[in-house]
Amino acid sequence: MSEGTIQMVKIIENPQPAASEAHDRYLQPRQAQRRPPTSYESLLGDAVERAFGAGVYDLPGLVANLNSQHSTTPDNQPWTEANYAAVMAKLGS
Repeated sequence: MSEGTIQMVKIIENPQPAASEAHDRYLQPRQAQRRPPTSYESLLGDAVERAFGAGVYDLPGLVANLNSQHSTTPDNQPWTEANYAAVMAKLGS
């Protein structure tokens, strides 16, 4: 800006909720579910959360972690990258 120029700034209210209120309005667990999870789905979800909690974020590491937890596919097989992708696609449909 050049000398002597005044810039006008309009202050508007923040449209986002406070962090303490955001979870009530925006985070809706199971919002896309059509039915409650099965026991298998709940156990698998817990195992995946434990893997993420351990800092595992890549597919090979996730598969290895699930196998180390003795988690298996719905067919009681060890996890592989291919069957993990197939199971997740089926569970997500």
